[in-house]
Amino acid sequence: MILSIESSCDDSSIAITNIKTKELIYHKKISQELQHSSYGGVVPELAARLHIEALPKILEETKEFFPKLKAIAVTNAPGLSVTLMEGVTMAKALAISLDLPLIAVNHLKGHIYSLFIEKDEILPSTILLVSGGHTQIIEANSYTNMKIIATTLDDSFGESFDKVSKMMKLGYPGGPIIQEYALQGDENRFDFPIPLRQSPKIEFSYSGLKNAVRLEIEKIGELSHQDKADICASFQKTAVSHILQKVKKYFKSYVPKNFAIVGGASANIYLRTQIEELCNKNNTKLHLSQLKYCSDNAAMIGRVAIEQYKNNEFTKIEDIDIQTRIKAFK
Repeated sequence: MILSIESSCDDSSIAITNIKTKELIYHKKISQELQHSSYGGVVPELAARLHIEALPKILEETKEFFPKLKAIAVTNAPGLSVTLMEGVTMAKALAISLDLPLIAVNHLKGHIYSLFIEKDEILPSTILLVSGGHTQIIEANSYTNMKIIATTLDDSFGESFDKVSKMMKLGYPGGPIIQEYALQGDENRFDFPIPLRQSPKIEFSYSGLKNAVRLEIEKIGELSHQDKADICASFQKTAVSHILQKVKKYFKSYVPKNFAIVGGASANIYLRTQIEELCNKNNTKLHLSQLKYCSDNAAMIGRVAIEQYKNNEFTKIEDIDIQTRIKAFK
């Protein structure tokens, strides 16, 4: 079995995965959403302190599996440096004390492999990764052959939801809150500009849309419940339209057999519905992670680790490092 650890942001998670069967033997995640909600976003130093409390408590529940472990896996990139360090420190300590090899896992590959938890991989696939830190289109031809085709120039899809929610003092995380308010709103009330609408390039940007929402909020002044609902609905429609427009441009040059949406923001039902319609029109099979595996979790890290274990991709304890950003897959 492989013990995997995830601490790239505000979720403390540990999983145990069977290498041969891919069965998820144990999985637990402790979210910090409540502690960060009053700040309107993740406070890195607070997140690190909460990891120090949560990770050992979860680890205590996995001790019965220690004799069967073959490796320790941990997210080392990308993410917040102070939170990544907590997971990496625990992983190094376990690798030394149990005399086991260490596997450093790319967090973005983890999101891709959230599609394949307890099952075989379906590759090649084109992946739309939408989260609080990333908005990317990735061509995943195989485990060792992945290429980023498009990325965001500034804010990510998920991040823009958090910031719009914060502007209206609705709470954190913004994704589910905006989605809930949008159900009660008129998506056509506000005509927010679709980012990069005239650009022929396949790339993303959310800073302009975020600013347009801010200006509308300032223009209205004191917001009623209906104002908030209408802003959420109009913003969500535009944010998703931007992604849909760029994915359509991609489909004009290449229609994939398999397409998938992964990442924390992939739980957005409006986005899923729009992409599903596009895939149906192009006879493309759409793959989605289970909702419980959309956000950061150790189960997806363990699933990637199985592939790395089979390929003998281990990292020396003294060589493992953390990275806050990553522009390409190795």
